Amino acid sequence: MTADRPAASDHVAPGEAAPDGAPAGTGLVGTGLEGVPETALWTLYQRAVEARRPDAVLRDPKAVELVDRIDYPFAERFGTSGTQAQLQALRAACFDREVADFLAREPRGTVVCLGEGLETQYWRVDNGRAQWLGVDLPESVALREQLLPPGPRQRSLAADATELGWADEVDRSREVLITAQGLLMYLQPAQVRALIAGCAERFPGGSLVLDAVPRWFGRLTRSGRMRTHGYQAPPMPWAMDAGERAKLLTAGAAVAAVRDVRPVGGRGLVGALLPLALTVPPLATRRPSVTVLEFAERPERS
Repeated sequence: MTADRPAASDHVAPGEAAPDGAPAGTGLVGTGLEGVPETALWTLYQRAVEARRPDAVLRDPKAVELVDRIDYPFAERFGTSGTQAQLQALRAACFDREVADFLAREPRGTVVCLGEGLETQYWRVDNGRAQWLGVDLPESVALREQLLPPGPRQRSLAADATELGWADEVDRSREVLITAQGLLMYLQPAQVRALIAGCAERFPGGSLVLDAVPRWFGRLTRSGRMRTHGYQAPPMPWAMDAGERAKLLTAGAAVAAVRDVRPVGGRGLVGALLPLALTVPPLATRRPSVTVLEFAERPERS
């Protein structure tokens, strides 16, 4: 689903909108994303801001490339907070470590990215043998395929991640790791439980890496008080304090284990305060979190 560029003979007037949504003559790609899909631009921008630093905690040249190609007022909408960018990069690095560890164990495994947006993890951790499936809403997939045409081991599926029809597209002969980065907080609590239970039932022996915002942060978004510069964060119906992660075991009978994934490293004040935030209450139990859920193996039939 790649949007066509206007040909030289299309005679688009200066300042007039080109078919892809960017002003004619800019050579940039417009997005047309609003609401929750627009959050993909926020996370992309934060990774790019961090990646531009010589001492970056996350190397992501593909994110920098995309920000330079997209016609969008990133700085005006999202600001230029280096701290925010570093924290976002540290979160992405947690997911990268889990995917890299999975691919070290299962070099020909499948990574399923729910709500993939404009995540560039493939270019950071791919091992040259794994299969990658991204699942997102149609408008997000259309933009991704325009900016990041899939390679031979990549597929994008335009679908609602909560409806689980995408699971039928996954090769069950391979081991599977599912990621849900920046997705679950935008779902209703009942949808989160159903999605976790459904994944656990359909992918025995697999695992799911997810992140959650703490309850205090979720309340701010739902009251409309989470605003930075020209951007209003969408409401986040689902939130979970880090100290509550064990409750995820109750989402389904096939959820066998839960594990915390902690950010490592950090620079400057973030690096100095991070160990305290991870160990000293109440911050340690009411912080953003990244969690791995392990799914039970299917019992062998006698």
